[in-house]
Amino acid sequence: MDLAAKSALLKTTLQELGSILVAYSGGTDSAYLAYAAHQILGDKMQAVIADSASLPRAELAAALAFTAEHNIPTQILQTNELENPDYQRNDARRCFHCKDELFTQMEQARAASGFAHIAYGRNLDDDGEFRPGQQAATQHHAVAPLVTAQLTKAEIRQLAREANLSLADKPASACLASRIEYGRSVTRENLSQVEQAEAALHALGFPQVRVRHHGDLARIEIAREDLSRALTLPVLEKITAAIKPLGFLYVTLDTEGYRSGSMNDVLPTSAITPAAR
Repeated sequence: MDLAAKSALLKTTLQELGSILVAYSGGTDSAYLAYAAHQILGDKMQAVIADSASLPRAELAAALAFTAEHNIPTQILQTNELENPDYQRNDARRCFHCKDELFTQMEQARAASGFAHIAYGRNLDDDGEFRPGQQAATQHHAVAPLVTAQLTKAEIRQLAREANLSLADKPASACLASRIEYGRSVTRENLSQVEQAEAALHALGFPQVRVRHHGDLARIEIAREDLSRALTLPVLEKITAAIKPLGFLYVTLDTEGYRSGSMNDVLPTSAITPAAR
């Protein structure tokens, strides 16, 4: 199918669903799904954003600004994954426990409000990645209209551009917990350290960054096209001055640059096979 046909299939899929709650993170995929659902279903849809310490305040504000701009009805759910010892343990199943909490609350909200389905922004490209949260979505019978329409990440961005959506080219932004090394407990304190460190790097002019939390050590990933600018003594000094006061003894710059899911490199193959997802 060409993109026009896929867009038409998405419209048909949403119409057939009738009414939905959309798990909305503020990223391009879920934002486009929420936008499209609102265009097709009107008040028979609602965007639902999970708020907890793992969501940066800047991301929450941006997500709410987008739905306000497009008059998309939005509900904020206060999720409690940080109270779950299985989530705190931070093993390869952390994302499952997070999404299980989200979809459990969304199921309760769906039943209370009379919506027919819960939906999330999984796209066709996600099927080739390690995403244990998809298992939680399956267990809670969440539907994935973007997959039904056979849309890839690039195609969703293109549709968002055609709709003149401001976040069409927004960089990917996983939750703050994805920055904590596996096996290190996820706490409000280390999530806050990461959030403040990444905000400091953004303020220094680096739009695509990750601060990987390894206890006393902060490992910084910067987009490869920005590495040459970072690798000067004056800039390195600014980075160190911004990051060390947040509670890190050591600050390192990862020479491979930013790459999504780099924490998964240390997981054994058995943990990221389809059966483990």
